[in-house]
Amino acid sequence: MKQRLFHLHALSALHIGTGQSAGTVDLPIARARATNLPLVPGSAIKGVLRDELPDLDTNRRKTLFGPDNIGAGDAHAGALAVGDAHLLILPVRSFAGVVAFATCPFILNRYARDFDQAPLVPAPAEKGATVTSTSALKTDGHIALEDLELAAQEDASTDAWAGRIAASLYPDSEIWRGEFTRRFAVLADDVFSFLADTATEIRARIRIDNDTRTVDTSALWYEENLPAESVLWGVIGVSRARDQSGLTAQQLSDSLPARELALQIGGKHTVGRGLCRFLLA
Repeated sequence: MKQRLFHLHALSALHIGTGQSAGTVDLPIARARATNLPLVPGSAIKGVLRDELPDLDTNRRKTLFGPDNIGAGDAHAGALAVGDAHLLILPVRSFAGVVAFATCPFILNRYARDFDQAPLVPAPAEKGATVTSTSALKTDGHIALEDLELAAQEDASTDAWAGRIAASLYPDSEIWRGEFTRRFAVLADDVFSFLADTATEIRARIRIDNDTRTVDTSALWYEENLPAESVLWGVIGVSRARDQSGLTAQQLSDSLPARELALQIGGKHTVGRGLCRFLLA
């Protein structure tokens, strides 16, 4: 099987819902059971890719994704397997530099498993952070994110990770690679976990009664979103064709797009949610 890494970069607030709620937020986002970190299920991505992949003829699409309607003698699985997209970068409001593109050692260690020769993972102090040598976030040895003030120090491995991720997200824009690097920060695991729970975006939604011009009965609800500029990553697997085409995994992998795609993922798309860049390495 041929494996390829992908990144999902949210350009607008992203809502991948769970369909149920046990708390005060009526429509929470999907999260991993063990870590409680946000994710985008692979099924949500695969369904959109099936509709949006350009330059695929009907037979090649059928080979990659499987037949739309399985008939007698036509049943086979698709050659494309799409894994869940896991949170890599959480944008967090910052006192200096406007926004911090935050991650943590736990996430970078997971991310590094999908790389060859990944940089050394930074080790920020407890309740602290590491930043790049060109950081716009640090003031007097500290960074202030949301309501937290954290001791911060520059770190060479943080520069290396910022450069690696920025190159993947912005291969054609030196300006954005620089902006990302200046705002990149690696937070202690406990700090990041707290922010992943509390620094997502909660929006109130209402429906107005046409006659009274007030909120309709039982028509006030709250939605949770991953904020715009969040970044997730995952792995796509491509196997040999399972139909009669005889195509190899490499041939099918080569038919996937080399350029970035614009995708609309998740719910609430009619109010601008879920516009993403999809970048396949």
